[in-house]
Amino acid sequence: MNHGVEENRDLVIVARAVRTRGLKGELVAELLTDFPERFESLEELIAVSPDGERQTVKLENFWFQNGRVILKIESFDDVNSAKVFIGFDFAVPEADRVQLEADEYYDWELEGCTVSTVDGDSVGIVSSIMKTGGTEILVVSDAEVERLVPLAASIVKDIDRANKRILIDPPPGLFEL
Repeated sequence: MNHGVEENRDLVIVARAVRTRGLKGELVAELLTDFPERFESLEELIAVSPDGERQTVKLENFWFQNGRVILKIESFDDVNSAKVFIGFDFAVPEADRVQLEADEYYDWELEGCTVSTVDGDSVGIVSSIMKTGGTEILVVSDAEVERLVPLAASIVKDIDRANKRILIDPPPGLFEL
C-alpha cells in the first residue's frame, strides 16, 4: 500500500537525513530542493519517518557543506538522540513552497503524469525527471519500454497539473533513438 505518498501530497520535501555528524547531534542531509536559500527563513521542519509518521521539529541551525545541508534540530543534542532521524525526510508545508513561474514545475508535480501525443497516442507515465545540466528530460515508462522526452517547449505542448496529464508533440524519430 502506497499511503505514504498520498499523505505527503501537502508537503514539499527539502532534505533527507543520511547520517549524523560530530557529537552535538548534527545531521548530514541530502538537499532535495532547488531553492537551498529557503532554509534562511525556516524555523520549523516537518520530519517524516520512512513509514510516513510526522512530527514538527524546530530548526536550531543549518549550514551547507559539500553540496549537502547540515541540520541541527533543537533538543536533539547528541549523536544518539539525533540518530533517530536517519532516513527521515524533512519537509515544509506545500503552502510555504517557493512560488514558481507559470512554466516551472516541481519534479513531484510531473512524476506520475500520463503522457500522450497530440495525435492521441499514449506514451506512458512519467517515472522520473533526469537532470542534465541543460534541458531536463522526462523519463516516461510504459509496460515494455522507457522513453526519454526532453522537457522543451517545442515538444511539451501542455502540462495539466490538476489532471496529471502531459501532452507532447514529438519530432519524427524521437522514440526511435
